[in-house]
Amino acid sequence: MALAHDFDYARPQSMAEVLDLLNTHRDKAKILAGGTDLIVSIKEAMMAPELLIDIKEIPDLGQIHREGEQIVIGAGVTFTQLLEDPLIKSHFPMLWDAAATVASTGIRNRATLAGNICSAVPSLDSAPALLCYEATVHCESKSGLRQIPIHEWFLAPRKTLLQPDELLSKIEMPIPPRNSTGIYLKLGRYNGEDLAQAGWGIWLDTENHYRIAHCALAPIPKRAPEIEALLNGNALSDALIERAAALVESAIKPITDIRSSREYRVHISRVMLKRGLLAARARLQGEEVEPKALLGGFA
Repeated sequence: MALAHDFDYARPQSMAEVLDLLNTHRDKAKILAGGTDLIVSIKEAMMAPELLIDIKEIPDLGQIHREGEQIVIGAGVTFTQLLEDPLIKSHFPMLWDAAATVASTGIRNRATLAGNICSAVPSLDSAPALLCYEATVHCESKSGLRQIPIHEWFLAPRKTLLQPDELLSKIEMPIPPRNSTGIYLKLGRYNGEDLAQAGWGIWLDTENHYRIAHCALAPIPKRAPEIEALLNGNALSDALIERAAALVESAIKPITDIRSSREYRVHISRVMLKRGLLAARARLQGEEVEPKALLGGFA
């Protein structure tokens, strides 16, 4: 399919150039990093930018690095880079799990974490991890820098707090304590490139603190404070896990669509939460856990 309209293309070499272009063109410009969502939207005439601003020539935006007790992920960092980075695998296992579920190898080689959260689709795989790791999104413009907590970022399906003259320049997360771990469980319709029917991220530590988040189960990805409140301060037991699962239906707002019915999403979410809690505890105890194996028979 040919592109639906003509547009200008810019490949700036510095952040200053990017911000100048965004300030000048605003609603008429779009940022091109991986382009896996953007180019499809242009082809299908869902958007018609007059200018594409390609940020891949700006070196700092393509890096992952540690700054003190924070990890910084630039706007150009791909999911393949996340999978290959030892800091991500050792300190942020839930994000590593999520990156491994995104589309196909070819897509992961181009698609960026920043682009994923800018798309703001309800099923985006990276969101539960970023919510549980309490990430901060850095947005830069000619007017200055805004630092936005990830729990404030998503406003509605395909809508975020990002302004037309801003660039999401990086995502920052505190390094979790060593006595903690996490896991991300995703259910799709088949083993392969598919969006989530349901996704659950679970974080816990040895002091019985919990963070729970989900995607594809509400208009925006969200934490589950009711479930967290029940779990916090308590060691996992069969009875506690069943009580947590009983709260699932009130904690989510799933719909029926082409990928699943509302009723199935509620049912499978109870299963995923129960299995995910047990698997996260096993990881905390040093066991190797493969998230895909936990949903055998469902995908």
